[in-house]
Amino acid sequence: MWILFPEQTCKSVVLVTGGKILLLLTDGAGEGTYGVVYKGRDRSTNETIALKKIRLEQEDEGVPSTAIREISLLKEMQHGNIVRLQDVVHSEKRLYLTFLYQILRGIAYCHSHRVLHRDLKPQNLLIDRRTNALKLADFGLARAFGIPVRTFTHEVVTLWYRAPEILLGSRHYSTPVDVWSVGCIFAEMVTRRALFPGDSEIDELFRIFRIMGTPTEDTWPGVTSLPDFKSSFPKWPPKELATVVPNLDSAGLDLLGKMLCLDPSKRITARSALEHEYFKDIGFVP
Repeated sequence: MWILFPEQTCKSVVLVTGGKILLLLTDGAGEGTYGVVYKGRDRSTNETIALKKIRLEQEDEGVPSTAIREISLLKEMQHGNIVRLQDVVHSEKRLYLTFLYQILRGIAYCHSHRVLHRDLKPQNLLIDRRTNALKLADFGLARAFGIPVRTFTHEVVTLWYRAPEILLGSRHYSTPVDVWSVGCIFAEMVTRRALFPGDSEIDELFRIFRIMGTPTEDTWPGVTSLPDFKSSFPKWPPKELATVVPNLDSAGLDLLGKMLCLDPSKRITARSALEHEYFKDIGFVP
């Protein structure tokens, strides 16, 4: 996490963080208990700045209270003899929060206009490296839907991001299939690896069941009536998502669990996901 101050008077390294491209002009110019201060330059404005890098020794505990107090106080104080807070930015590994929000915002818009994307995967997400704005792309498999839901083919969505109802042969699917794909992408952004990297439809299904548990009529009413459901499927219990995606906080795990709910009728909607607690402090989103 970086706090930026302007007009403060080092080997050169480019830092890309929180949508800003900064050039560090010096090594750590000053080091304290809670962070290191660098002299730098904002490459978009050519302004000389001081960058204070806050240590996050325990990332699962969040930003240190000392840093929160400093940021809150400096936001309120504007005086010629007091250093001016210019911006607060997070490192790249925190960008997945804003990226996820933008994916959900785009999908919520599609769904509000009765459009299923049906092929959400990382390769179909375009990101502006200058602004970190994200755009959904490749609508080649997209379809309009109505009420009642139309019958669709199950040969859609790249295997690793395909919802279980499609894998089980359902042809009456709807918006939850896109939300499932977003959940898979979310986990992949956090862990840097695919959550369910199956090499066939049955392998994909079993990879899902090994983590989310094998569905039953109690957990997913109607599942046993789907064309490709077999009573001989192995019976796996669900795993704790915290053991699968250990870098997420409790709010993130709750959202991920709701996006990866096996029963599509209980899966969170894109619109509801945007209102989730996980995004409460998201701030500006491109």
